[in-house]
Amino acid sequence: MPATGDGRAPGAADPAGALDGALPRHALGRPATAVPLTDAPPIPHPRSQAGNVPAPGEASTGAAPLKLLVIEDDASDAQLIKAAVADSGASIEVHWVRGLDQATGLLAPAPNGNRRGRSRTNEFSCVLLDLAAPADLPHPEWGHRPAAKAGGPSDGLEGLHELLRRAPHTAVVVLTDAAGAELGAAAVAAGAQDFLIKHETDGPLLARALRYAVERKRADESQRRLVEAELRGQENARLQRHLLPTPLLDGAGLSFTRRYRPGRRRALLGGDFYDAVRTDDGTVHVVIGDVCGHGPDEAALGVALRIAWRTLVFAGLTGEALLTTLQHVLEHERRSDEIFATLCMLVIEPGGDCGELDALGACERARLYLAGHPAPLLLGRDHQPMSLPSDLAGPALGLLPCDDGQAAWPAHHLELRPGWRLLLYTDGLIEGRVGAGSRRLGQDGLADLVGDHQSAGLTRGRLVDSAIAEVEELNGGALTDDVAVLLLERNPVQLILG
Repeated sequence: MPATGDGRAPGAADPAGALDGALPRHALGRPATAVPLTDAPPIPHPRSQAGNVPAPGEASTGAAPLKLLVIEDDASDAQLIKAAVADSGASIEVHWVRGLDQATGLLAPAPNGNRRGRSRTNEFSCVLLDLAAPADLPHPEWGHRPAAKAGGPSDGLEGLHELLRRAPHTAVVVLTDAAGAELGAAAVAAGAQDFLIKHETDGPLLARALRYAVERKRADESQRRLVEAELRGQENARLQRHLLPTPLLDGAGLSFTRRYRPGRRRALLGGDFYDAVRTDDGTVHVVIGDVCGHGPDEAALGVALRIAWRTLVFAGLTGEALLTTLQHVLEHERRSDEIFATLCMLVIEPGGDCGELDALGACERARLYLAGHPAPLLLGRDHQPMSLPSDLAGPALGLLPCDDGQAAWPAHHLELRPGWRLLLYTDGLIEGRVGAGSRRLGQDGLADLVGDHQSAGLTRGRLVDSAIAEVEELNGGALTDDVAVLLLERNPVQLILG
């Protein structure tokens, strides 16, 4: 509800000029001398922004005034408040309403039509509430507490409680009579930033109280957001422990290096996921995937897919049967039909004529499954890294229905020579820009980059870290998308995790 030009709400039935005529200098009490005040930073909340109060020695002109909403049912008292503000010399814009219903119309968020669809308030810095008229009830004369509501006693704070419920992010100062100091203290304990006693408050004191109330509310809001951030961090850390699992590769004779970096600033997790397990028959199963997007919802879905994948592997599923079941999990867990996930799965078979680790020249057989995911890089010791074939790749999980055969993920059979190394990654690593133009790094660019670092003698964690660092340098800064990288190496000794 917009205020009128003189600060009155529409419909306020006061005599014309009630607040605009000559104003007494005594304001709310003793005579006052104008005292300029310091700038008050805005209350840091996305839905409200405080105004500014001039600093000592500075002119108030040119600075946004502190917007004050006065809730007062008595027109003469409202006139005294406006006179006190005028005597203070501070840049304060006064808006007056008679009760909470009118105040709610001014404090309620209003659409501003921005591109994010957010709303904004009328940006009041502070509310000055007369506790003698706390709510839209019959209001007693100044100096008397409101009558108790029917059916129970009243603590005199009903109006404050309602105001805090309706405008939880706005600073509040309450007014009490001389006998209501205890009530004022109770109001501060209930959530108000300060209280003032009528007829003992002059203009400068009122202006200082309003400014300090805004500052205290700002500090309270900052502390609240800090606590919320800490709680979110703890929740994210717990979720991250599931998103970034400990591989179960005991007895596999593999070196397993992994790196994970979420794309969002200050985020702990994203939509990428990975896992690696060795089943009782000696088969090693590795998966890396990417849920489209990189927010908490995508991270939660990535956790669900990873846990489902590990469960299905230990239940004996593999290949297309596993991917089909995993797509059903995705379809039931996603929040929108547009959500999909890319995935790369590698199954390394044990033993056999091609799997003897102690015979020179022996190789291992593996099956590669791609669901809309970039193919791994094979890092040979004697040649340039090369991408594994992707001609049999199927669609990303969730894009096409698999019950009618539209989605299929055939296996590509591989032979891994002794000393093989495979680099699995999500597309965040290859979608970074190269220089200031629009060219992306791509799979070929990543292969060249990794080959350079490999020829420099870097291995395992140092190789992965240096490659990621150069990709970010080429991009001109941190990558915007989530990045997960796995380096899996045949190492016929005890498992090494990096």
